[in-house]
Amino acid sequence: MLAALAAGCATQDPVARSAGEVFDPYENTNRAVHGFNRGVDRLVFRPASKGYVSIVPPDMVTSFGLFAENLSMPGQAVNALLQGDLKSTGAALTRFVVNTIFGIGGLGDPASDFNVPEVDTDFGETLHAWGVGEGAYVELPLLGPSTSRDAAGIAVDFVLNPLGYVEQNTAKNISIYAEIVRRMGDRGNYSDTIDSILYESADSYAQSRLIYLQNRRFELGDGAEIKEIDPFELDTEGF
Repeated sequence: MLAALAAGCATQDPVARSAGEVFDPYENTNRAVHGFNRGVDRLVFRPASKGYVSIVPPDMVTSFGLFAENLSMPGQAVNALLQGDLKSTGAALTRFVVNTIFGIGGLGDPASDFNVPEVDTDFGETLHAWGVGEGAYVELPLLGPSTSRDAAGIAVDFVLNPLGYVEQNTAKNISIYAEIVRRMGDRGNYSDTIDSILYESADSYAQSRLIYLQNRRFELGDGAEIKEIDPFELDTEGF
């Protein structure tokens, strides 16, 4: 994480950034981390996730994912407030209260039945709202693709959730385990797509980088389309 934050010292030429170019000055290190992550996925996370979704009923997999999402709502409310988005702040707090009380601690999602808007934000988005640049692309051990801005956001999000400061609060540890279970569910449910990226593309590192940056910039409404060849397309065309 410290190495990722140090990557923020590098800056990208604004012209290149506006043209949608990828800024990856630490590619050699990132590729080494990517190789490590692929090894962990192949040996541990992939088989564990497939076993998890094959044994646990789909409704329970969904409920565990909702539980992890509900635990993140107070932290997301703080981020929305820091972004000056009072509507999302209220929606996040309302979802937390409603789903905790009427959704059996967050295992259900009655808030959606009451048409409470969904909220999905983080401190990386807060930094973006404050005008902090994307920075260099980095791949984090176990956590995967990121940028120096989002890596800093991940570090802050670990301590930003107000639930962690409630005395005699077990959720401080539960939230971590719940997030791992949620990611296992996602890995198992989208196994074919993820496998095609990690194990079937011509360059899984470049493919993962491309998908992450495109999706993240789209989420934030930030930046031009990335000017980079898609190695997965080349692979499927037989080149």
